[in-house]
Amino acid sequence: MTIETLFRTEDLPVSERFTVWNDFVASTFFPVETRTDHAADFRATVRALDLGAVQLSEVSHPSFEVHRPARLIRRSDPEGYQLLLNVSGNIGVTQGGRDAVLGRTDMVLYDSSRPVNGSMTADGAVAEVVMQFPRVLLPFPENKIAPLLSVPLCGQEGIGALLARSILELTEHADRYTPTVAARLTAVTMDLLAALLAQRLEADTLLPPHVGQGALLARIHAFIEQHLGDPGLTPGTIAAAHQISVRYLHRLFQEQADTVTAHIRHARLEHCHRDLASPQSTSRPILAVAARWGFTDLAHFSRSFRARYGMPPSDFRRLAGHDRRVRG
Repeated sequence: MTIETLFRTEDLPVSERFTVWNDFVASTFFPVETRTDHAADFRATVRALDLGAVQLSEVSHPSFEVHRPARLIRRSDPEGYQLLLNVSGNIGVTQGGRDAVLGRTDMVLYDSSRPVNGSMTADGAVAEVVMQFPRVLLPFPENKIAPLLSVPLCGQEGIGALLARSILELTEHADRYTPTVAARLTAVTMDLLAALLAQRLEADTLLPPHVGQGALLARIHAFIEQHLGDPGLTPGTIAAAHQISVRYLHRLFQEQADTVTAHIRHARLEHCHRDLASPQSTSRPILAVAARWGFTDLAHFSRSFRARYGMPPSDFRRLAGHDRRVRG
């Protein structure tokens, strides 16, 4: 399950905000030195999503400068990469003698083990998403990655646009995805980053063969998740939306030891399971819960639910309600 941490300086006394912010950044990312004209009332938020080996952090803050000198690297180093996606504001990053100036949705990769400087300014709040991960998740040696550190990566077109959308989708809608789908989308996001870096390196031959298919499969999974409530969601409509044949669609899922129809059914059931356990849905008829996620036949839904969870949906809802009363 995705673990979410929300930090807001507005929950703290004004005099402590900037100091506690620095401590939180050090523990969540790595130690840095910061300077700002807004220290007297530093209003910032971080929403951090723990996706296993990958962490995504949605960050909003006033203008400030950040420095990570060698002495702080010696103090603490996660030995990984960070990919920063600019959502709003003016962001500049310097590492290895290269200066990256980022436009909206542009990205930049930097290494936690090398000194780095950053400047982030805006009339209001600066906003970015930071993806951090171990170096081993990229299929390139460090000497191949080094020339791409602190180089702007365009998020407006091609693979870069797919990567930017994937990061934003994961960040904004993580709570909508089942853990299985979130894990798949995270893996494919890393594949998209690898493909983008390979394109910049002109090193497509270094990529594992699954990367291209993985990017397509991620788009298909996201499409399915967004259309689960449509009873007309079928292998045919999915294939048509992605301009591939139904046969090729089935082959993609077979390589994942899955089928298209089983994937749709399991995703729908997981959402129904979550809704039936939620106190917010106690007044909603079971048929309405099922229909929300694309089931049109109550008997079929009940059989499918029982086969997956070992009890009818009515019994599960009653048991979930009893457990809530016992706990609370």
